[in-house]
Amino acid sequence: MPTNILPHHQQAINKLVKEYQDDERFDALIIGGSVAKGCARPDSDIDFMMVATDEEFKNRQKEGDFFINRTDLTDYQGGFVDGKVIDKRYLREVVDRGNEPTRAAFDGAIIAFSKVDDMASIIHSIQEYPEADRDQKIRKFYSMTFIQNWLMGEAERHGNLYTKSRAASQLVLFAGRLILAYNRVFFPYHKWFYEYLSRCNAKPKNLIKEMNQVLNQPTVENANRLFENVRGFRNWNVTDIEAFRWFMEDVEWSWRDHKPSLEDW
Repeated sequence: MPTNILPHHQQAINKLVKEYQDDERFDALIIGGSVAKGCARPDSDIDFMMVATDEEFKNRQKEGDFFINRTDLTDYQGGFVDGKVIDKRYLREVVDRGNEPTRAAFDGAIIAFSKVDDMASIIHSIQEYPEADRDQKIRKFYSMTFIQNWLMGEAERHGNLYTKSRAASQLVLFAGRLILAYNRVFFPYHKWFYEYLSRCNAKPKNLIKEMNQVLNQPTVENANRLFENVRGFRNWNVTDIEAFRWFMEDVEWSWRDHKPSLEDW
């Protein structure tokens, strides 16, 4: 296990292992969240995934009971353990087609105990960035960044506060996702978005500062400054007309092919 885990967090993990490792209903315990990612605060809870046997998982499906939340396994103020019950089929599906936030949940994952022989290789496969999708993601994320910057101008021209706020958040999101993909870093969903961006070695100068400026003051000037900084970082090989065409075919017309929202990639 990592050496930077705080003693009281490690004690809670030890209690979790002792509580469940001999329970025949469960095959493995995987520690995730901020503790596994190495950025836990002293008051952070212990996030984990409990891998149930097929029979136990079916029983929990019937009951709609997929959660384990306990305060009795921690001894620090405000502490608790917060777990989701999954099965081996879920893990295989994540390997095959899991989206980025789902894969990122296994970033730094600690196998606290396992009765599954190939658990380590399964986790490793989940953590690998899928190269086959990377170029396509980069083009799509750049195109969405371009479109949201354009939309900011339209919103300001029409005095549309809602569209301006929406364009600002989407511009920040997809500019950041573009840089994450370029660095082969999973999008960890919104809570850890900036944390993961800060870890990227290759990114435009003042990226997060300019993102915050757009969010704090959603103006054409701030949006364009962020977009031009991202566009000038490298040649993304997407023309303006290609970005508009992609938005029409893959966003406005996504319903035609039953495609998932780009945010779910």
